[in-house]
Parts: sequence; structure tokens; C-alpha cells
Amino acid sequence: MYKKLHAIVVLSLCTLGMTAQTIVSTTAENRKVVLEEFTGIYCGFCPDGHAIAQAIKDANPDNVFLVNIHQGGFASPTGTDPDFRTPWGDAIANQTGLLGYPAGTVNRQNFPGLEMGDAGTTAMGRGDWAEAANITLAENSYVNLAVEATVDIPTNSMEIHVEGYYTGNSPEPSNFLNVAILQNNTLGPQSGGNQGNNYNHQHRLIDLATGQWGEEITTTTQTTFVDRTYSYTFPPSINGIAIDYNELDVVVYMTESTQNIISGNQTTPVVNPLTSNDDTALLGLNEIVSACGPSEVTPVANILNSGLNAITSVDFTYSVNGGTTQTYTWTGNLASLESATVELPAIAYTAQTVNTVDVSLDNDDFNANNTTSGSFDDIIDSAGTVILTITTDQYADEVSWELLNSAGTVLFSESLTASDNNQTLEFEYDLPLDCITFNIVDSYGDGILGGGGVSLIDFEGVEIFPFSGNYSSGATEPFYSNGVLGVNDTTLDTVSVYPNPASDILTVTNAEGSNIEIFNMLGQQLNLQNNISAQEDLNVSNLTTGAYFIKITNGTAITTKKFLVAK
Repeated sequence: MYKKLHAIVVLSLCTLGMTAQTIVSTTAENRKVVLEEFTGIYCGFCPDGHAIAQAIKDANPDNVFLVNIHQGGFASPTGTDPDFRTPWGDAIANQTGLLGYPAGTVNRQNFPGLEMGDAGTTAMGRGDWAEAANITLAENSYVNLAVEATVDIPTNSMEIHVEGYYTGNSPEPSNFLNVAILQNNTLGPQSGGNQGNNYNHQHRLIDLATGQWGEEITTTTQTTFVDRTYSYTFPPSINGIAIDYNELDVVVYMTESTQNIISGNQTTPVVNPLTSNDDTALLGLNEIVSACGPSEVTPVANILNSGLNAITSVDFTYSVNGGTTQTYTWTGNLASLESATVELPAIAYTAQTVNTVDVSLDNDDFNANNTTSGSFDDIIDSAGTVILTITTDQYADEVSWELLNSAGTVLFSESLTASDNNQTLEFEYDLPLDCITFNIVDSYGDGILGGGGVSLIDFEGVEIFPFSGNYSSGATEPFYSNGVLGVNDTTLDTVSVYPNPASDILTVTNAEGSNIEIFNMLGQQLNLQNNISAQEDLNVSNLTTGAYFIKITNGTAITTKKFLVAK
């Protein structure tokens, strides 16, 4: 997923009289509709949903605003297909009660008898959206909203000005102001669209400038005037998909909580004219994946011709962790407002826990957009035996994973079934000396919810993949394997750990003078003892039933043994 690179600056919030109002109406209005459609590129019925939603908007162009949220298993791309998802979609969908796709909500409101799922939920099938929209449009609103926005290409930013005016009192002491950024006319694949890879995706949510649930407004009484200005910096791309400044819309809406949108509004941003003849904007770097093996990295920079003249060459200077700089000249032909992705030659570096890449361009007509930086963690160095612990929810059959070597060959792969629901499962793998990649996939796209999660650790307690269930449709973690422990060192070959399973006492023999550590399956250290005796009795009566491992270190020799506690 892409990293959040924008900043929000709140310039003012006022509770003022009508004299401060500039763009919002102070006359009571009916509610306006925000129709959130949950969709995906592999959903065969979704084009019909798109057409139905567009017809509703066409009948009410100034009062209905569409937000297409790519989310769930139908939105999870394969191969080179585009990823239209955002970090925000799953949480919005999870509160709707949707049972299939396409689904939609009208102002995140419940309409009795129109629910797709259980009574009281908000998701509806596409055949009910028009009725719900007509009901909403006939209702009074106690808050009006207005929005205007301006894009400044040289600084790669957008200023969004929002005003709200309360014509009545809210039943809630706090409301939440949301700013959604959409992109139109993005060509891509769509099942059921009959256009191959040239389906025209509209109203596509690309970001929420105010975060998952908006910004809290704490004065919600009649005559309250709300004035907000946000400065939004565009990321270099979103999931590798370029931002088209001429195809943006901004939808704003006020909610009473995470549900019940009171009303909303929409604008198409004005794009400021270019003022420089020669200007290359360095938009940023793609997410940097930690190097495996030799410490070198290949930065990928995104540039935009934000000048009037064509660009035929760009000189890059870059370094890692403040080390030796390297230069590279890109050549091509970039017309005004065209962008390009430039892969810079690999550069060696001295690894740190967190590494920083700095990139700059030569000076041109406008120098404020000529530098950028990105950071990445050092690659995890692990022992060759790893333990994968998965605590499933009620949909275990959505989960699969694989471990690949540096050549892309699958070393191990597993898929769960419905019989694995609501269990804690453990898998142990012996890995070779190599660069390894761990991939985990959730076919529905919501990770493992309800307190479940996934943890990958090695036998030395090194956490490779932290315990988490919030990995959406999947996650990838590269790491370096030092090969299976103990293959070249026989110092601790005669160590014995018994009984196994143990209930009260675990005995360790033939490890005199060693240090021992006990870890649980999440890699948490539970016990540490130094310089143990030739026969050391460990009290494990306080440990709950389950699997553990004990790491025994004697000088440079290390061995790790798994044991069970059974009560």
C-alpha cells in the first residue's frame, strides 16, 4: 500500500455570524445525497451498479454525489491489474452489513425494508438506491456545506476550502467533517464491462484528506459557521496509479458519527495555470523495499513536467544515509504536465536500522520542488527455522500464504479451510540460506478480524512479521535467512529438554554455563537465566497450555528447541 504523504493544515474554525459566510448558503436546505458504492474490478454486476448510480446523479446533478469505493475480494488485483483500493475502504464497508457486491449506502443511513442484510444495517442492493435517494432528498437538513478547491501543479498540492452553516441544531454535540478526493476517467479492467482493460472508472475514491472518520466539529448549534482550509500534498502515485490533476473531484460531507451523513457537497478543483517555462517537479519516491543480501538500494523517483516547455533530460543526484552521492541523467521527451517514473541505478550504503534516501534535481525556473526523500527499514536477519502462528476468525478459508526464495520459487505454501475457523494454528518451516519473501493473502480483503492475527518469528525470537490481523487483502515481508540453526556447530548437540510436554518443571541438561531464554509463539520473552547448571530445572507452572520454545546460547553456539506445556 502507498504511504501517506499529505499534510493537513487547519487555518481557521469559527462560530460566527452570517457576515463571515462567503460560499455556503445560510438558507435552510433539504439534505443532499452521498451515495457510497462498494465495488471492484472483478465484480461482474458492478457495471450495472455504476450505471444505476450515475442515473440517480444525472437526475439530480447538484444534489447527488457518488463515491466509488474499491474494496473487498473483487477489488484485490492479480498480476499487473491496477489496485484501486485505499486504506479507508474496509472500515467504511465493515460498518454497513453488506452481503455482496455491488452494494451501496445512501448517506450511511438505515432504510427499513431496503437492507441488504440484517435489519438496521445500511447496505442496500443496487435496485434500492434510487428509492433511498429520493427519500433522503425530500428531508430537511440542519447543516449546509460548500467547498472550493485549487490545484497548484508546481508545488504538487491542492488547497481545499470548506464552509458549513448550521440552519438548525444537531442532535449530537459533535459532528464530523469529511473531505474525500476522487479521480475520474481512469481506464482499467472491469468484469462485466465489455470493454476489456479500457473500462472508464468514475468517481473513484483515492484518499480521505481528513482521515478515516473526519475532523470533529464541537459546536453544532443553529447559526454556527464552520470555516476550514486544508492543504493537501499529493503522493507520487497511489498504488502505482498516477494522479491526473484534471480529473479530480472533491466531495465533502458532515456526519453525526461514523454513520448518518447529514448532507454534503462537491466541487471540481480549479487547476492554476503554469508560470515556469522549465520546471521539473520531483513528486517523491516509490515505497522502498529493504534490500536482501548486499546493502544496496534502487530508488524509483516520480517526476512531473510542471513547466511549459518539453523536458528531454533530467540530472539526478542521490545518496543514502548521507553517504557518497551518485548522479544519473534521465533522457526522454516529457511534454508539459506529463509525468514519468525513473528507476535510478542501484547505490550501495552502510545499513542502519532506518535508512534514508535523499534525491535532488538540478536547479531550474522553480526550485521549491527539486528535492525529496524516503526511508526504509533494514532487512530483517533471521535464523533458518521460523514459526508461523495464525489465530483465525470465522472465515479461515479466505487465508493462504507462501514462502519464496530469491529466485521466486515457492518453498512452502498453505491454504486454510473452514475447519480451521476460530483456532490458533502453528506451522514450522526450515529455510535455506537465502533471501526469503513471506506473502499472505486474504481473498475477501479484510485480513483476520475479531482479535485474530498472524505472527512470523524465528527460533531466536526475532519478529519477522508482527502479530496483526489488519493486513487487508494481503501483506509481503522480505527477510534474510541464515539457514537452519546448528548445522555447522555441534557444541550444543547433546542438550536435552524434558519432559515434553511439561506441566510444572522443564529440565535442561548438558548445557552447563549456557544462557537460556523462553519465548512464546508471538516472540515475547518470558524467562531469562544466565550461566545455568549441568541440570537446570525450570519452573513452567505459570505458563498457560500451549507451545513455547527455549533458546540456549553458549558462546557462539545457539540451539533452539520447541516444547509444550500441558496442564
